[in-house]
Amino acid sequence: MSKAECRLCSHHCQLSEGQTGFCRTRRNQAGMIQSLNYGQVTSLALDPIEKKPLYHFHPGSAILSMGSFGCNMACCFCQNYTISQGGAEEVRWQISPEQLVELAQETKVKHGSIGVAFTYNEPLLSYEYLLDTAPRLRQAGQKVVLVTNGQIEAEPLQALLPYVDAMNIDLKTFSALTYEKLGGDLALAQSTIKMAVENGVHVEVTTLVVPGISDDTGEFRAEVDWLAAVSEQLPLHLSRYFPRYRYDAPATPLEKLYEFRDIAQKKLTYVHLGNVR
Repeated sequence: MSKAECRLCSHHCQLSEGQTGFCRTRRNQAGMIQSLNYGQVTSLALDPIEKKPLYHFHPGSAILSMGSFGCNMACCFCQNYTISQGGAEEVRWQISPEQLVELAQETKVKHGSIGVAFTYNEPLLSYEYLLDTAPRLRQAGQKVVLVTNGQIEAEPLQALLPYVDAMNIDLKTFSALTYEKLGGDLALAQSTIKMAVENGVHVEVTTLVVPGISDDTGEFRAEVDWLAAVSEQLPLHLSRYFPRYRYDAPATPLEKLYEFRDIAQKKLTYVHLGNVR
């Protein structure tokens, strides 16, 4: 039997019958690419919107946050690796689109939640679930938020964007070579940011400043220049790294974060520091 190609992200995994892709969430079943994590939930919580982080989208609000499993990158420094790099063994609930809308409505009444944030792992890997759920949430007056690495091809993204209110998109580094080593594609992350902005989605960008990976000053200046060319109003979150998963470099020096903040503030209106404690 011939292989089936998954065209959701830049990996374009060529999968034989029964084979699972790089992300561990998509499989060739009877010649068709099938989702393995449809409605499967590993994490569910009510979070402040600022935790996404979104500082300029309904600040002070709470949002129902849910995640599944899997990721289409393999960052050695992943801050949430137990979920993103885990599998079906982490699943705690099965929630249908209809059930999620009902839960979101209950959470709105009880806690003032503004909608649902798909987060914790890479939400775009639940693509079919998002396509089924996001329109229902919007119809019910709920906001739809994605916290994502932006690793999705233009065609599937374009179909989803009309149902998305806000996104926080990771820009891991501004080195194409480093992105490739992390299992991603810099150009694809850039494309996702631009497409979301151009389609009227509220976008904020996060860069985790990791020593030896994303702390090069020259590369960061190039990142800021590119972001400013997209929009000077694009909020940038510079997050402090702490040793996690398979990377044990010391935590990002505060001086490096302050340096990057000063660089970014020359071109961007909104620059925020995160994980500073």
